[in-house]
Amino acid sequence: MASALAPASFSLVRPAVAGLRFPGADPRLAIHVASRCRSAPSAGRGTRAAATMAKKSVGDLAAADLEGKRVLVRADLNVPLDDSQNITDDTRIRAAIPTIKHLINNGARVILTSHLGRPKGVTPKLSLAPLVPRLSELLGIHVQKADDAVGPEVEKLVSALPNGNFVLLENVRFYKEEEKNDPEYVNDAFGTAHRAHASTEGVTKFLKPSVAGFLLQKELFQTLKRPFAAIIGGSKVSSKIGVIESLLEKCDILLLGGGMIFTFYKAKGHSIGSSLVEDDKLELATSLLKKAKEKGVSLMLPIVVVIADKFAPDASSQVVPASAIPDAWMGLDIGPDSISAFSSALETTQTVIWNGPMGVFEFDKFAVGTKAIAKKLAELSGKGVTTIIGGGDCVAAVEKAGVADSMSHISTGGGASLELLEGKELPGVAALDEA
Repeated sequence: MASALAPASFSLVRPAVAGLRFPGADPRLAIHVASRCRSAPSAGRGTRAAATMAKKSVGDLAAADLEGKRVLVRADLNVPLDDSQNITDDTRIRAAIPTIKHLINNGARVILTSHLGRPKGVTPKLSLAPLVPRLSELLGIHVQKADDAVGPEVEKLVSALPNGNFVLLENVRFYKEEEKNDPEYVNDAFGTAHRAHASTEGVTKFLKPSVAGFLLQKELFQTLKRPFAAIIGGSKVSSKIGVIESLLEKCDILLLGGGMIFTFYKAKGHSIGSSLVEDDKLELATSLLKKAKEKGVSLMLPIVVVIADKFAPDASSQVVPASAIPDAWMGLDIGPDSISAFSSALETTQTVIWNGPMGVFEFDKFAVGTKAIAKKLAELSGKGVTTIIGGGDCVAAVEKAGVADSMSHISTGGGASLELLEGKELPGVAALDEA
């Protein structure tokens, strides 16, 4: 889709090479839980699984490979903006900085591209312009922004770009060709790696080499240290079926929270009051419990929950056994004893992945369980445990709890993070050059 790049250019997608060490990258931060893993001996605290897919990364390229070269970097700068166009969470921008700095420090001429929101054609309020001040501040240089993503003016800008500088192109989704995967692009955008778009997958057919940036490497690859625990929350079992099934093949401990637990409790014949339940998933819940037992995975459900008489921030509440919720009451959070039990289980771990809140954390009254888990993970991280926050609501939760900086890694992908946990192949990763 882009005509701004000459054959001398190449594309860069977040670093994704197992076992490599990259300048400025913390090796603890990367993780790969996709399906292509080989089983390892399970005794003691050894390796549970090891990544087998190797892709080239920017760390494989020498300074001579970068100086003077035009590098198209597909980043995920899809950050939330308030009504005044102010950035309310710059996590994704900060995550892209190491790759950009590495390239410009090695004399590359960087063409940075991203999307923002879901525009239908050119949509001024979804311009990348509000990102320029924060990018400039983090990089310590003035960021030049193009008024478009393609075309003659962009070509002129790119051609005149000095070594060690970069230009930010306009929102790539202003063009329908992006999502239709018309040819051309670099990729450091894990949050969009699960989509076969022009800037994440199509471009790799035309620009060589196509490699991963540091952020993608962090998201994808690392040997899992045992014991390995996964904490899965959220409202529905149906949205996490693939994730749970995949994790039962990999983890030692699986902690479940959120509204999904009531489907499991109803499947076990317990009273759940008016709590959220998926009646068509009762058999599935039973099979997952059985599979966990067969696999030797310690699957833990909350033993007590906080219930409410209505779904509202000012609802009356009480703590009851999760298996005995009164009629007309609904579970909205995990209770104190559940927090204690989960915390004790997590004390035994070396790696923890968290995806999904423990309750309705949007309501302060029912955010206690989610905040407690966030703080526990921060504590464990300080003890050397690798803690990975798997995108989505959990990112907001650790930010709200004030412990985001304590985590080993916070994923920038929502849907991509879930698909990775499920073991699905991500088009934006599969398209990269093999190591």
